[in-house]
Amino acid sequence: MPSSLLAGLSILMVGDSHLTTSNYLIASLHENLVRQGASVHSLGVCGANAADWLVATKGTCGGAERKNGGKINILGPSASTVPIKTLIGQDKPDLVLVIMGDTMAGYKNPDLPKSWIWQQVTGLTKEIASTKTACVWVGPAFAPEGGRYGKTFARVQQMSSFLATSVAPCAYIDSLKFTTAATAWPTTDGQHYQPGGYRQWSDAIYKALIELPVVKGLKR
Repeated sequence: MPSSLLAGLSILMVGDSHLTTSNYLIASLHENLVRQGASVHSLGVCGANAADWLVATKGTCGGAERKNGGKINILGPSASTVPIKTLIGQDKPDLVLVIMGDTMAGYKNPDLPKSWIWQQVTGLTKEIASTKTACVWVGPAFAPEGGRYGKTFARVQQMSSFLATSVAPCAYIDSLKFTTAATAWPTTDGQHYQPGGYRQWSDAIYKALIELPVVKGLKR
């Protein structure tokens, strides 16, 4: 039976490449939320940074969209973000769920670009807050080192810690709590997980989500 915590809620989920392929979070997490009674609209754009959701911005490697129990619509190379205020105005969600972090971490750069990340993140969170919509931000998870994107344990920890102090008034879900560096889910390229990893990440996100005060306090 649907969880009383999510039943009747409308959720808008936006993010980067982790939401853009049929066996990624746009499958497993979206379906988890719908199964618990929520109305869910998911939109992912590959390569999108936080500020790309302030104005329509073309992605660098495709995208995908899904509504409730419908099929995943793969958007292809023409995929573009939709301004978050436009999406909120259309959907009138109870909750915005942001899945983002890897695209902004600069894994191949010598230093974490903190000033740039702060501008990106606060630009988006302020826009969401201006609509008085509750928000939860899901940070990046561990992945085995050595992939094509240069993701390392140290940098993803640094990125997650910085996001945790930057996303207010959104609540933060620290995905690094779901595994350790030694037990990171296998990936296809050092960043994107195999289907089993995405299912485990989805289950963990859901369990963390329903424990958040902001979610428990939402009116149905």
